[in-house]
Amino acid sequence: MRKQIRLSGSGGQGVITAAIIYAEAAVAAGMEAVQSQSYGPEARGGASKSEVIIDNGPIYHPHVSVPDVVLAMTQKAADKYYGDLHPEGILILDTDLVPEAPDFKNIIRVPITKIAIEQAGKSLFANIVALGVLTKVLQLVDLDTVRKAVAHRVPPHTVEANMKALQLGYDSVE
Repeated sequence: MRKQIRLSGSGGQGVITAAIIYAEAAVAAGMEAVQSQSYGPEARGGASKSEVIIDNGPIYHPHVSVPDVVLAMTQKAADKYYGDLHPEGILILDTDLVPEAPDFKNIIRVPITKIAIEQAGKSLFANIVALGVLTKVLQLVDLDTVRKAVAHRVPPHTVEANMKALQLGYDSVE
């Protein structure tokens, strides 16, 4: 049951943090997980990606070769990081920040950043909204386990707002 996941966006959107949280939740759920990341030299605003591999057994090579799921939080990230997505994989796009969807058959569009701003109160929570979307789409780790991982990773004074953002993302997927 190996799943290869790529989260991508621009530096500062929190895709690396979201990937770390998801990997920690998978480990807490009894699976093996590895997480890696890369970002351009400009850090904030430059392209960034974070990858997670989850499996029931050992993971000997921590490189995502053919992702099963790609989350793209910006147009640049969608254009740059979806190319090696498995033909039967899923491409998750932030509707407002990726206006030109790549030509791919399995696309889920969610207004991630809009939900973060309008319903969670700040664009800062977009990565946790995206984490909720991923949790629902992947169905690998149950929501309660992801909640615990979020609560463990975020600053204590933001736990309640992050829980709301996570639930909003989870509920945004049909």
